[in-house]
Amino acid sequence: MAPRANWKGFLRLSLVTCPVALYPATSDTEKVSFNQINRKTGHRIKYLKVDAETGDEVTSEDIVKGYKVDTDTYIEVTKDELDDIALDSTHTIEIDEFVPKADIDNRYLIRPYYLVPDGKVGHDAYAVIRETIRSMDKVAIGRVVLTNREHIIALEPLESGLMGTLLRYPYEVRSEKEYFDDIQDVKLTKDMLDLAKHIVEKKSGAFEPELFEDHYETALIDLINKKRAGTPIAAKATPKSGGNVINLMDALKKSLASEKDTAPAAKVAKETVKETVKAKKPKKRVEGQREMLLPISGKGGKDAAAKEATPKKADKPVRATTRTKKAG
Repeated sequence: MAPRANWKGFLRLSLVTCPVALYPATSDTEKVSFNQINRKTGHRIKYLKVDAETGDEVTSEDIVKGYKVDTDTYIEVTKDELDDIALDSTHTIEIDEFVPKADIDNRYLIRPYYLVPDGKVGHDAYAVIRETIRSMDKVAIGRVVLTNREHIIALEPLESGLMGTLLRYPYEVRSEKEYFDDIQDVKLTKDMLDLAKHIVEKKSGAFEPELFEDHYETALIDLINKKRAGTPIAAKATPKSGGNVINLMDALKKSLASEKDTAPAAKVAKETVKETVKAKKPKKRVEGQREMLLPISGKGGKDAAAKEATPKKADKPVRATTRTKKAG
């Protein structure tokens, strides 16, 4: 089942228009998530929407948006009124201007999306817009309405498609001055900077996100597998403090020495992981949270296996080959 588009409409550059669909480029559904349950019964907690004054439950059709004026006064705003003020850009991403990518401050970036042609028509117009942006080495700035809110979106070529990144408005970005004004202006010696540069050089490498590991996610899966198998959970020992750094120069020297000692082993480990990643066959992207390895008691003939299985701590999350697919 293919992911569901967050938005469908038209991409327009002057008189050139094509139907497009917007899909989220990232997802958190693969992460382990939790529900809130009643400790006494084990039942899931259910939340009700109730009137703050009467305590009566309110149905969805009776719930509207309201802007708080004072303690007891709200200005009611209907969905139709919200749709009316966003009408111009509800179904069209109008490209307003082109800017150098370097001009976009990283603080303005919110989240990425994939923008693709919607249907069999419009591929020529889509390609024209994509290649025009690519040839000019710039980013196209437009507007799109998502969940009744108008957003600024920056479009740039990504292989055969377009990636759109939602941008924040200026009022959403805090000034750094109120945070950085109290930072002391200190003088650093050339020796300190040279030592620090050597440490950076020892740690330098290519950006390879496929080698990243979510250690907390791994620990979560290990914990849940152990609890499902009834394995006792040992309390984690409190890590020893490294103590306060008394002399910055000494700390830099010790850091450099430590990097020299660990660099060969770290390089071998990284190369091993890279070879393992290359050896694995690429998997098709599927939406939805992944199931964990240990089977749930009561499913088919897996009960005995679940009782006998003793989970081992894996270097990476161990998942079942079949995954629950979820649209969106």
